Amino acid sequence: MIKPEHKKDLFLLFDLDGTLWNSCAGIAESWNEVFRVHSPGRLVTADDVQAVCGMTMVEIAQTILPDLSGKEREDLFDICMEAENEYLRIHGGRLFPKEIETLKALREAGYDLAVVSNCQSGYIEAYMESMDTEQYFCDRQDWGSTKLPKAENIRLTMERNGYKKALYIGDTEKDEAAAAGAGIPFIHAAYGYGKAKQPAAVLAALADLPALVEQW
Repeated sequence: MIKPEHKKDLFLLFDLDGTLWNSCAGIAESWNEVFRVHSPGRLVTADDVQAVCGMTMVEIAQTILPDLSGKEREDLFDICMEAENEYLRIHGGRLFPKEIETLKALREAGYDLAVVSNCQSGYIEAYMESMDTEQYFCDRQDWGSTKLPKAENIRLTMERNGYKKALYIGDTEKDEAAAAGAGIPFIHAAYGYGKAKQPAAVLAALADLPALVEQW
């Protein structure tokens, strides 16, 4: 990653799933590979994965593996997380239209960018490494490293990079609530997985973001 440059006083923070990429098919494949060995007969689809995107890993495990006890569920899902990170580092996911051009345009306009996600440690790195996007971001924060609510992780990322003003770009009501909890405006990525109640702005396509953020 790059160092924050503070050419603008506005920090742009991004959710990952449904905002910067769609990795549901790859996640489902990696989990199913684990299940074939460790829990035969269990199967998930890309739609199953999309339905739990935005949750913490604990919440996802409880949803995907409701029939298992706490320790058994935790152990199996830990294997799934490791397999998922490795699979996505190799195979990647699907970026949204004109994403690289958009990230490049934001950087050239002077904005510092970071990713804050409710994912396990290593997942953001898998996105950045497989999709060659690390060069556009100055920071990242996952739930796995802190076990804190996303609002807290947003605040931590802002403080760590010396920003008091920021926008959070995400696609779900959970993202909207996290932005509100952190005291910053929320931009709804309407092209993603979910809905929002009262976002500060609506983003129909990621490529529209450079023009939109200039309003702040």
